Amino acid sequence: MKLIVGLGNPGKQYEHTRHNVGFMVIDKLAKELSIPLDRKKFNGLYGMGHISGEKVILLKPLTYMNLSGECIRPLMDYYDIDNDEIVVIYDDLDLPVGKIRLRTKGSAGGHNGIKSMILHLATQEFNRIRIGIDRPKNGMKITDYVLGRFTEEEQADLIDTINRSANACEKWVSSSPFTQVMNEFN
Repeated sequence: MKLIVGLGNPGKQYEHTRHNVGFMVIDKLAKELSIPLDRKKFNGLYGMGHISGEKVILLKPLTYMNLSGECIRPLMDYYDIDNDEIVVIYDDLDLPVGKIRLRTKGSAGGHNGIKSMILHLATQEFNRIRIGIDRPKNGMKITDYVLGRFTEEEQADLIDTINRSANACEKWVSSSPFTQVMNEFN
């Protein structure tokens, strides 16, 4: 069984914000694969389905970004999912809009959702897809920036990164080792 986690914040006010690109990828996968996100447990919203015969869970933690690990760890324990059977999708200020970067391990890089995951998983070794959101310009506060929406000019790049991230997840689940998917999508 594989677990695909998209990080974000619950609630209408956060929909389509930069910080919620992980949720956007989960929504894309759920729609594309006809996996309804209809289960609410472990402080998360999730659905179960299959990709190429492999059982998969799509998860959106409802704990707010900074506490994501509090949702993910109990779900992993309940379904007996190992750290190498997950991929986490989240926003990254250090990548420009339109870029994705896949990694099998690494530090939190200042991302509080990943800090929470590292704390609760007790390791930095788990698969991840970082989606570029760029850095704020003109002295804007980072909090205001990540909770803001993408500009019209960024929309085409955003759609492309969501599609590529969803494709990378599908490829990983269907057959390819994550390192192979990394080589193809980085």
